[in-house]
Amino acid sequence: MLSKSKIKYIRSLAMKKFRNQTRCFLAEGNKLVKDMIPYFECELLVAKSSWIAQQGDLRAGELIAADDNDIEKASLLKTPQDVIAVFKQPDYLLDKEELKQGLSLVSDGVQDPGNMGTIVRLADWFGIKNLICSPDTADIFNPKTVQATMGAIARVKVFYTELPELLADLNDLPVYGAFLEGKNIYEEALSANGLIVMGNEGKGISRPVARHISCKLHIPNYPAGTETSESLNVAVATAIICSEFRRRQNPPNGSSCVR
Repeated sequence: MLSKSKIKYIRSLAMKKFRNQTRCFLAEGNKLVKDMIPYFECELLVAKSSWIAQQGDLRAGELIAADDNDIEKASLLKTPQDVIAVFKQPDYLLDKEELKQGLSLVSDGVQDPGNMGTIVRLADWFGIKNLICSPDTADIFNPKTVQATMGAIARVKVFYTELPELLADLNDLPVYGAFLEGKNIYEEALSANGLIVMGNEGKGISRPVARHISCKLHIPNYPAGTETSESLNVAVATAIICSEFRRRQNPPNGSSCVR
């Protein structure tokens, strides 16, 4: 039986104020919760008895078997699933030396939780372990963001810091940024290590951050010179840019699908 106080606590985590106070965050859904349990400390797990019976050893501070009605009351989803979990927020330390060893993503004011979650998922897909965010970037622990990561939040470390100060400290590292007036990404030399900065959905990269960009990149439309959409969605642009960086590190072997 799920008490009213537990339901109130779970639903309170929709608000950043309570997430900050408790240092916890919410995850819902059979696959998402199962994928995240090995990586985060689980404070509370609320699930149907049938779901619990199908799992192995569940590591949770408190495990509550609940019925459909209780889960529906506690859930933030339009279509609740079988399990809700409250996890402790991880305490990561930003290692500047680690940043110099590979590619990292930087979010300068990305606002939409869906975009934020998708960028984390893209980082995971392309083997990028660190995502550094400006303080005004969407909260990684927003339930909508957590859902959008599809579990990638477990494998990508997300940090929030003042970007101009950080970039100044890393002035010996290539810093790439996405700009409409940038150079064609397919014609520029791209490093195997560095920072890739993606800007706000409407305003792009802020001026204080832009001062530290060493190479401005642009994704050209096709065919060149034709009238097209004004810009790409920030998550879509991130996917294209990350793909091109990784393609340079893993060039084609000459095989072809053309017959």
